[in-house]
Amino acid sequence: MLKESGARYRLISHPPEGHTARASELRGHPLSAAAKCMIVTVEDADDRQVLAVIPGDRRVALPRVAGEYGGRRARLARRELAERLSGCVSGSIIPFSFHDELSLLADPALLEEPVLYFNAARLDLSVALATEDYRALANPKIVPIAE
Repeated sequence: MLKESGARYRLISHPPEGHTARASELRGHPLSAAAKCMIVTVEDADDRQVLAVIPGDRRVALPRVAGEYGGRRARLARRELAERLSGCVSGSIIPFSFHDELSLLADPALLEEPVLYFNAARLDLSVALATEDYRALANPKIVPIAE
């Protein structure tokens, strides 16, 4: 997808790592430029699944994610569900949604970085992607969901 779209990106090989802070060190960029991706379940009549993408140096504000969809509360999704919806192993979830049941939210602070870094659906390979190209390709709903 990145290649076909003409996106500005590069691949970075590194030892297997799924923790954002350690992966950022291996890739050699500030933690704020990491796209930390979490699948969140918003509890309501029909539990909604959300891919929340925030800067690596922040935490996801679960009440804000729930509030965005009028839910009672939100929690991190079960690992099996997150892996099924994202198609990625936990720790390597990409900031794109390719599943109809997975809504995509991105925190505006994430988009302040010129380049975003994230695991490439593998623990030993990452992507450095121009933020402008990420925004155009992913088309996330921009909502303040980080604290």
